[in-house]
Amino acid sequence: MLYFVLLGVSFLAAAVEGANFSGPSIQQITPPVDHAEGPTWDGRKNILYFVDIHYGGVLAYHYDTNKLTRVTLNGEVSPVVPSRKDPNILLVGLNRSVVAIEWDGNLALGGQQVLATVSKDHPTSRFNDGKADKQGRLWWGTIGYESPTGDLNMYEAYFYKITKENLDNPTIVKAPVSNSNGLAWNKANNKLYYIDTPTRKIVEFVYDDDLGVLSKENRTAFDVDLYPGKITGYPDGMTIDEDDNLWICLYGGGSVIKANPTTGELLKVVPIPARDVTSAMWGGPDLDILFVTTSKHSLSDTEKVQQPGAGSVYAITNLGTKGLPVFTADIIDSIAKRRPSGGQ
Repeated sequence: MLYFVLLGVSFLAAAVEGANFSGPSIQQITPPVDHAEGPTWDGRKNILYFVDIHYGGVLAYHYDTNKLTRVTLNGEVSPVVPSRKDPNILLVGLNRSVVAIEWDGNLALGGQQVLATVSKDHPTSRFNDGKADKQGRLWWGTIGYESPTGDLNMYEAYFYKITKENLDNPTIVKAPVSNSNGLAWNKANNKLYYIDTPTRKIVEFVYDDDLGVLSKENRTAFDVDLYPGKITGYPDGMTIDEDDNLWICLYGGGSVIKANPTTGELLKVVPIPARDVTSAMWGGPDLDILFVTTSKHSLSDTEKVQQPGAGSVYAITNLGTKGLPVFTADIIDSIAKRRPSGGQ
C-alpha cells in the first residue's frame, strides 16, 4: 500500500563549512536518506520532489515552510514528474512501470494506477532517470541489473519516449544503453543532451519538439575523460541553465560541474560534501537555486561517518545564472480515488 510520513520537525538548513570555492553558497536542506535522486521543481506549489530509490520513497520538500514529507511505494522508485492537468498527480517510475499516484504532498489521497510497463526482456532492470518535454511527453530511461556490490549488467537498458498514445508499447529511442541517466533540453528546445553513465560522455541530439523526434546522435557535447586531474567520477543527473550551459552531477566525483556543450569546455567545478552526487534541478520562485541530490547507498560505515550529509539535498545559490522552465507530464488527466493494493 501507499503510506505517508510527515517529519515531525522541519529540518533547518545548515550552512556547509569549508567549501573551497568562492561565490556560490551551499546549504544542506534535508536530512539524509539512502539514495536521493530525480529532483524536480513544481512552481505551482513551490515543492521540490525527489525520490529515495531503493526504499521506494517519493519525497516533497516544501520550499515555503522548510518541511519534508514522504510517501513510500512497494519497489524501487525513480523518476518523479508532476502531472500537467492535476498538480496532485505525480508520474513515478516504479521498478519497470510508469505509475500515477495521487498525492498533494501532505496527505495520502490513495489513488494509484499503473500506466505502462517496459523492458519485459530485462525483468531485473528498472526505470532510472527521466523528464517531461514541453509537450508533456515522458523521456525516461532504464538501468540494467545492479548487484548489491554495484556491479552493473551492461547493455540491458533502453531510453524511451512515452506518450498518452503509446502506453501499451512505449517507443524505444535509443538502445541498447547501460544506465540511462541525465537529460536536458536547450533554451531553443531544438537540442537534447543525454547521458549513458558508463560512457562518461554527454551526447547531443537534434530535437524536433513538434514531432517528438530525435536525430541520430551526431556529436559528443562533453567528455569527462578529457579533464583528468580536474574532475573524476561518472556523469549522473544533469540540468541546464538559461545560458545553455550544462550542470552535470559526478557520481563518485563529489561535485557538480558547469560545462559548455557547444565547445566542450569545463567552466566550473562546485564541490559537494558527499562523494556520490546524483542529480540537480533548478528551482525556487525565480529558478535561481540549484537543488542537488546525493547518496550514501554505496558508502562504507567509515565513509558515512566522514560524510554525514551524504544522502541529503543541498541548495546552491549565487551561481550567477538560473534555470529554464520545468515541464510537466501530459499523460493522464485523473485516476480513480481508491486505495492501491499491495505494497508495504
